[in-house]
Amino acid sequence: VQLQASGGGLVQAGGSLRLSCAASGRTFSRYAMGWFRQPPGSEREFVAAISSSGGSTYYADSVKGRFTISRDNAKNTVYLQMNSLKPEDTAVYYCAANGGSSVYYISNYYYWGPGTEVTVSS
Repeated sequence: VQLQASGGGLVQAGGSLRLSCAASGRTFSRYAMGWFRQPPGSEREFVAAISSSGGSTYYADSVKGRFTISRDNAKNTVYLQMNSLKPEDTAVYYCAANGGSSVYYISNYYYWGPGTEVTVSS
């Protein structure tokens, strides 16, 4: 699976962005998908994940209620709608395909895209 994230940019605090992650290959629908982010000078951290069918979603406490993950298996795409953005959401955002274990751990993701940068100004 090859992944390509897009939709990042510069936004003011309180604004919104929608990230997309397009996947190649016919096996996209078999994978749970996740979004991670890496703030400047920090380690990569879990943001959100969605099951292969889209029926279950998971969020980090820091984004719960503000971010929404969704997927369209017909389009091989996973989305991250980000609302009420804060300066602390500034990071490079990555999408990844999960290898079948817990969605919260970075080591369980087998395929990664190159990331898209999000900057939230105060």
